[in-house]
Amino acid sequence: MTLAVVQARMSSSRLPGKVVADVEGRPMILRQLERVRAASLVSDVVVATSVDASDDPLVDLLADAGVTVHRGSLSDVLDRYLGLARLRGVDRLLRLTADCPLTDPAVIDSVVQAHEESGTDYASNVLERTFPRGLDVESVTTDALERVAAVATPAEREHVTQGIYRRPESFTLTSVTQHVDNSHLRWTVDLPADLEFVRAVYRELGTSSGLFGSEDILELIRRRPELAHSEPAAP
Repeated sequence: MTLAVVQARMSSSRLPGKVVADVEGRPMILRQLERVRAASLVSDVVVATSVDASDDPLVDLLADAGVTVHRGSLSDVLDRYLGLARLRGVDRLLRLTADCPLTDPAVIDSVVQAHEESGTDYASNVLERTFPRGLDVESVTTDALERVAAVATPAEREHVTQGIYRRPESFTLTSVTQHVDNSHLRWTVDLPADLEFVRAVYRELGTSSGLFGSEDILELIRRRPELAHSEPAAP
């Protein structure tokens, strides 16, 4: 079983406060957390945010919802993760970001299982993208985080695992892919249009009959192609 860590902050440069934006009556981050908790190979879920005052409203919201929160550096997110790993005494963490309210429990489980079976330092479905952007899952050992912390640049520390997969000569990696390439689809939330897409998905698929999965979203897009939301074309 794996500890899932959802990385969140209020100070998004492109869409400030997006993590608490309303999605069918609930803050976006709480929508995501209910989906993460549905993964069968996740033992517990913690939100990792910063000690910056800008994140106090997020911490208050999560506390009211009974969500466990860990606070650390705003810019050195790698240190934030390491602090939590040391505090919990865990061997492995699952890294998720709070801009993925359509995250799929089945995809989470597939990455965790691949990591467990491979015995590598790191496993993810982002090394070679075949899943929609917004279903990103990374599983990393605490040992790998400790080792990369000794050599990571400031930019790599901000992006936590970047220093690991940029050094394949020093770390063992497992890539999780699917047969169909849906990497052109954009299900993450960075811009107002992204948030409107997520809201449309929740309106169409509802929340009363259990959690919908990525296959349900793909079927919705097939039925309602006008809803399809893709990565912008390269310039």
